[in-house]
Amino acid sequence: MNTLQHNGYTNAWRRIGQSLPRPRAILCVSAHWFIGATAVTAMARPRTIHDFYGFPEELFAFQYPAPGLPSLVEEVAEVVRPHRVGGDIDQWGLDHGTWSVLAHLFPKADVPVVQLSINALKPLEYHLDLGARLSALRDAGVLIVSSGNVVHNLHRIRWNTPDAGEDWAQRFDEDVTTLIGDAPGDILKATDHPDYDMAVPTPDHFIPLLYTAGLSATSNERAAPIIRGYSLGSLSMTCFGLGMDTLPCEECDGAAVLPNGVPPDGTNV
Repeated sequence: MNTLQHNGYTNAWRRIGQSLPRPRAILCVSAHWFIGATAVTAMARPRTIHDFYGFPEELFAFQYPAPGLPSLVEEVAEVVRPHRVGGDIDQWGLDHGTWSVLAHLFPKADVPVVQLSINALKPLEYHLDLGARLSALRDAGVLIVSSGNVVHNLHRIRWNTPDAGEDWAQRFDEDVTTLIGDAPGDILKATDHPDYDMAVPTPDHFIPLLYTAGLSATSNERAAPIIRGYSLGSLSMTCFGLGMDTLPCEECDGAAVLPNGVPPDGTNV
């Protein structure tokens, strides 16, 4: 629902987008393409995927018609060697983990966008290493966006706390923010945190952060928080940026919540 709303977070994303130099292309790692392979979208016109249910029709009608960049598949394949990556020419597209953010960062949808899948069969170390290897693409004008949540537990939602985080959520978010800022190469120490199992009941939304950590560790650019906040008690809205030290960190509120009738194990957009 953040896609359609103007709130503290979406307004901050728009300001961030306006401050960014125009990239040649965007490579997005979305929590919602969680499959048993490492793949990159390779279609010239990726479709807008509405991978959720129970939301208003206006959200299903939303389109983000950014072009793809099939040639980027070979560039990704080259920089991640010896890891292997395949090209997806017709199965996926741009899911809401990608377009719900890009709709505000680049609302004209005029920058080519490709998605990199999260390989669910690989250990966390694999994703941290893959993120580090992708760093070379940044020198070639590719903006890398990791879309997930530091804290994402839909089963622990507190409907009466729309702009707050439970104590355990705040502890984990704060400690991870410190860890990725001071020692990004050690980000996997977060799995030993006493609140990890509560904050990360499934790995899909946490893994995109590992790509940011890998990029930070390789580039020696600090992963600085640029947006902070919580939603519904069990969701962290923290965003990190590399090379964005001149941007102030914004404390935001007003994130969109699940509409009536959507169960807690649905998807928060």
